[in-house]
Amino acid sequence: QVQLVESGGGSVQAGESLRLSCAVPAYLSNLWYVGWFRQPPGKEREGVASIRPSTGVTLYAGSVRGRFTISEDNAKKTVSLQMTSLKPDDTAMYYCAAATVYRDRSSLDPIRYNYWGQGTQVTVSS
Repeated sequence: QVQLVESGGGSVQAGESLRLSCAVPAYLSNLWYVGWFRQPPGKEREGVASIRPSTGVTLYAGSVRGRFTISEDNAKKTVSLQMTSLKPDDTAMYYCAAATVYRDRSSLDPIRYNYWGQGTQVTVSS
């Protein structure tokens, strides 16, 4: 079973930073997008940031733009999410996902993606 592996979550104070990493299996070729999503307790999963590996084009949710940065390391087959100026509202389970098929959806729409990781918890306290 294909699985992406997230790491780097943890508990921090508001204003601090965290860096999440997602290991993408090397045999996953033809990547349309790799994205980061989050799901706060009791809420829907929402798109945070995405990157198109073939072009490096990125997209961010308005709530994180300017604070979060998504990047890829092709040699290591990882996609990272650098999170700065964290707020309590950023508390959620964070998931990495990969899209290897075309679906007519935004790259921040979970439906766009067909492979997912198990998630890593981020908790921000005030």
